[in-house]
Amino acid sequence: MNQTLDAHALDATPGFAPDYDSPIPYMRRTREYYAAIGYTAPYRWAHYLAAPFTPLARKLTQSSVAIVTTAAPYQPGKGDQGPGAAYNGSAKFYAVYSGETARDHDLRISHIGYDRTHTSATDSGTWFPLPALRRAAAEGRIGAISKRFHGAPTNRSQRVTLETDAPEILARIREDGADVAVIVPNCPVCHQTSTLVARHLEAHGIPTVVMGCAKDIVEHAAAPRFLFSDFPLGNSAGKPHDVASQDRTLDLALRLLETAPGPQTTMQSPLRWSADGRWKLDYLNLEQIGEAELKRRREEFDRQKELARPNRAVNAA
Repeated sequence: MNQTLDAHALDATPGFAPDYDSPIPYMRRTREYYAAIGYTAPYRWAHYLAAPFTPLARKLTQSSVAIVTTAAPYQPGKGDQGPGAAYNGSAKFYAVYSGETARDHDLRISHIGYDRTHTSATDSGTWFPLPALRRAAAEGRIGAISKRFHGAPTNRSQRVTLETDAPEILARIREDGADVAVIVPNCPVCHQTSTLVARHLEAHGIPTVVMGCAKDIVEHAAAPRFLFSDFPLGNSAGKPHDVASQDRTLDLALRLLETAPGPQTTMQSPLRWSADGRWKLDYLNLEQIGEAELKRRREEFDRQKELARPNRAVNAA
């Protein structure tokens, strides 16, 4: 009885937050969710106890900044990839790609598991911060934007990321003469991929900052620098249609690049998605999903794996 009274008293304390308003435990939820839809072999997330770290060689006002993204170029003929589209495995990519930063690009995230309940993917500025970087360059906050950005495949195979994709991204960043890299993931596995890429770049002399929303995954894999935004997946670069939020988020990431005292430094953005944190109860939470819906999702997941198979075969050839 006293414990109940104490709990009510705590809840009434100004500024005291409810337990659910904490960073989402993505590793636990994804493990339980995929077991529930029939994938009983638990995925082993990347886990490191230490991280490489490269200090800035020059001020950001004199540096060229590269973007690494897990978003995919729009591919006509590969199904619905627009705002609010269901998960679309056929739109995945399996090899590193690059694009010129001097022009605009149509990058989308229908191929990955972002939070489709609480965001609609209507503003690419929330997952691809090229517009914000252009504004930062115009204001002299950074020296320049690297001539190319680079796409990192969202790969569940950590070996492929470490042995193939990360070295290729490093080679392209070096070829462009970029000094630092801003890395922006979207889905849970994207956060792991991005952290592995960040670790590889830092180990080879390129300072990085990961801008993300899945705190547990990034810290489990020991990112050198991590800006955590407690937003729904798909919004690592700020709130949709909110330029001030996107500029603030980028500035925090740049500030972390400048001020991190050493490896595994996490900075939490003070921005909140909404006053009520109940949205965090929804993502892959079995307590919120009924048996009929789980069955439907199991069938849809199997269908999407088949849709993605031709892309995987083409890229493996």
